[in-house]
Amino acid sequence: MPVSAKICGLSTAETLDAAVAGGASHVGFVFFPPSPRHVTIEQAAALAQRVPAHVGRVGVFVDPEDALLDQAIRAGRLDAIQLHRVTPARAASIGSRTRLPVWGAVAVKTRADLDGANALRGAVQRVLYDAKVPEDAKLPGGMGLRFDWSLLQDFAHPLPWALSGGLDPANVAEAVSISGARLVDVSSGVESASGIKDAGKIASFLKTVASL
Repeated sequence: MPVSAKICGLSTAETLDAAVAGGASHVGFVFFPPSPRHVTIEQAAALAQRVPAHVGRVGVFVDPEDALLDQAIRAGRLDAIQLHRVTPARAASIGSRTRLPVWGAVAVKTRADLDGANALRGAVQRVLYDAKVPEDAKLPGGMGLRFDWSLLQDFAHPLPWALSGGLDPANVAEAVSISGARLVDVSSGVESASGIKDAGKIASFLKTVASL
């Protein structure tokens, strides 16, 4: 089974085009103002027009209000919603109301943290395992942190899943080999500076993923 990739936190036409040209299965737009990767509704609308039908458009949100969700879904022509820092009940409510697939992020540092995936059964359609950030962190992810990928070995995944957290062109092959991931999600690992995507790094990441 081939490995696919989501390039998250895109905010320019050049880097979006690089993700599409490189074979990304999904592109991610971040709707969270504290993030350096945040896009406005207007930016999302312009970027969404460049995404071909075979590439999934994923909106990334942190405990969002319904009004923001509705605006972003329309403007970004979203195919899925990725949620951070929401309860399973809220995730289920959002999925029911929007009728879009929901990805639920699970922050991981220890094996016990994986139990968060079981709590999402019935509430979301995909789990995104991400590295747990410090308690005082302003952002839930996109900080280049990784967790021990071997924690995912022999874990009975309750749902389809993706691997995130600290991935980059140099380590994604190892991450896939250890974890068994079939969908990988990268953000800071293909940047030249915080929030600034690098078309060359995107191409390199996707080339490696395509070879797996």
